[in-house]
Amino acid sequence: MKTDYLQILKEELLPALGCTEPIALAYGAAECRRLLGEEPVRIAARCSGNIIKNVKGVVVPNCGGMKGIDTAVVAGALYGDSSKGLEVLSSVTSDKAAELCKDVKRIKVEVSLLETEAKLHFIISMEGKEHSASVEIIHQHLNVVKSVKDGDVVFFKAFEEKEMNTELADRSGMNIADIISFAENAPLEELEEIIAPQIRCNKAISKEGLENPYGAEVGRVLMKAGNGCLYDKMAAAAAAGSDARMSGCSMPVIINSGSGNQGMTVSLPVIVYAEEMGFSHEKLVRALVLSNLSAIHQKTRIGRLSAYCGAVSAAAGAAAAISWLDNGSIEQIDDTIVNTLATVSGMICDGAKPSCAGKIAAAVNAALLAHDMAMSGHSYRSGDGIVKDDVEKTVSGVGQIASDGMSETDSVILSVMLGC
Repeated sequence: MKTDYLQILKEELLPALGCTEPIALAYGAAECRRLLGEEPVRIAARCSGNIIKNVKGVVVPNCGGMKGIDTAVVAGALYGDSSKGLEVLSSVTSDKAAELCKDVKRIKVEVSLLETEAKLHFIISMEGKEHSASVEIIHQHLNVVKSVKDGDVVFFKAFEEKEMNTELADRSGMNIADIISFAENAPLEELEEIIAPQIRCNKAISKEGLENPYGAEVGRVLMKAGNGCLYDKMAAAAAAGSDARMSGCSMPVIINSGSGNQGMTVSLPVIVYAEEMGFSHEKLVRALVLSNLSAIHQKTRIGRLSAYCGAVSAAAGAAAAISWLDNGSIEQIDDTIVNTLATVSGMICDGAKPSCAGKIAAAVNAALLAHDMAMSGHSYRSGDGIVKDDVEKTVSGVGQIASDGMSETDSVILSVMLGC
């Protein structure tokens, strides 16, 4: 079966306002409130460990600087618009945000750990004065699989905790060689429609992060320390977008593999490089197709959420695109990805928070070194640790480590974060 790369891009490159895990909770709460038909007096949020981990330390956008699951679900329930998907909180005004602090205290929110094999899984339940309702979401941030009102199931579709839903385009045939061919030969107008919003939105939030103090200001520190160095500009651009996004900036991001940080990491270094080096707009679009699909390919085996930092996959994709822009051969592009994975695959994900910007900068810098090595004819070889004898086997091996090998790591990270 031929891989539908265009459909995969359409499924993955979506706009999102804020970190996707609290936004998914807000979406689920907005859907549950719509079903309930009245203001809730009590809300319960049963969440998988990875949801709890990724919501704990990040500011929810348009919520007056507030953090946490209770903030996300109350904001979604009272002020969210689920028809806007991952931009569910985009219409929350400053007046409503000012009231949210009182709302969170007024509406009782119970948060508990959901025992599940799925990394991305949560159930939002609500009680009003007259009715009750619940909404269950699993595997993808907007994937509602069950809705219940007053004890009656009003919507259901079959799902398994272990296996992702099969509604998405088949990714089993993805490989780097085919991705390169698709990026080089697909009709430009079809690619432009998908990629143009990523260039526009991600550049805008990066600019916001570079011009204003957000979080730990990783991007601004890099720009100041780099003294105009191109590689520092590339890392700073991605880090600054994360600085802003993790600290509640209300500007949307085009995501990759369910993550805004990965969407910025896979795109902004490529955009900065192409613009600084004077590549044509068509070259930039095709390079971004390559970078996005390379990252998606890596994440397919890893999964949406894990103990493995997705900035590594995204940075490897970005560096592969830069090697392509520099007329690298397929072998050099492959080596760029392998070199990156051999260097920084051990970076853990300890939730969404300001230090994500630092991890992005580290991953981008490692990937750029990997690019320089590959273009100079240097690469790690089979037997060097986790490196296998080709890029596909290496990508598969890293996926196995991240999804299977780091499952216990995930639990320990959550325990440390929660002080257990």
